[in-house]
Amino acid sequence: MKITFLGTGTSTGVPEIGCSCEVCTSRDRRDSRLRTSVLVETQGKNILLDCGPDFRQQALANKVSRVDAVIISHEHYDHVGGLDDLRPFCMEKGLDIYAEDYVVSAIRTRMPYAFRAHHFPGLPRLELHPVGKLPFMAAGVPIVPVRLLHGCLEILGYRIGNMAYLTDVKHIPGEEFEKLENLDVLIIDALRKKEHPSHQNLAEALANIARIRPKEAYLIHLSHRMGLHAVVENELASNIHPAYDGLVIQFGMQPV
Repeated sequence: MKITFLGTGTSTGVPEIGCSCEVCTSRDRRDSRLRTSVLVETQGKNILLDCGPDFRQQALANKVSRVDAVIISHEHYDHVGGLDDLRPFCMEKGLDIYAEDYVVSAIRTRMPYAFRAHHFPGLPRLELHPVGKLPFMAAGVPIVPVRLLHGCLEILGYRIGNMAYLTDVKHIPGEEFEKLENLDVLIIDALRKKEHPSHQNLAEALANIARIRPKEAYLIHLSHRMGLHAVVENELASNIHPAYDGLVIQFGMQPV
């Protein structure tokens, strides 16, 4: 399995518009963060996890030439705002998009032109598939949904093989931890150091990492208030890393 972190920032990105803090003005490229999205390459397939408004830029920067399926965590714009930019991958045939029912409805409402009976040439052909808490297949790859709470909003994280992607999480229901056993890689939300009503802060993320006990953990959805990448990196255990845009990791994949 190969994982490319296309974006690791929160909804405003880093630098944040109008901000002149030390993170937003940093010359370390790891402190420049587009909105969160991850590309998973496994079993010969490319699976995109979330597709935010920076997707076109991310795809060009990381030379993404194929997407076989897209899996969406929730309906917020920073996770679905780039769906129209999937056009190069689905003008001739449909691209499968997997999301909860309410997210599917939101996508149809925001992009009605892509779902009319008469399909206008050049528009993206998005095949929407509602999913729940039961495992499903995406491009022939087994996917295990993980229920998460983003404040009061129910959203989904996903496990693929021995990797789990848990973005925008504030609380993990107790029964969901069984789905997160024996992970090689955990990708998890850690917005900042100060507490937040709908995202984990660093301390909460570290507590969940300690409970899940993955071999390696990568922090995502980071805001400028987390601090400089180089500083945060030195504050963490050796198997916990602040992810950054363009980071690529590879590891062996075992069946769930």
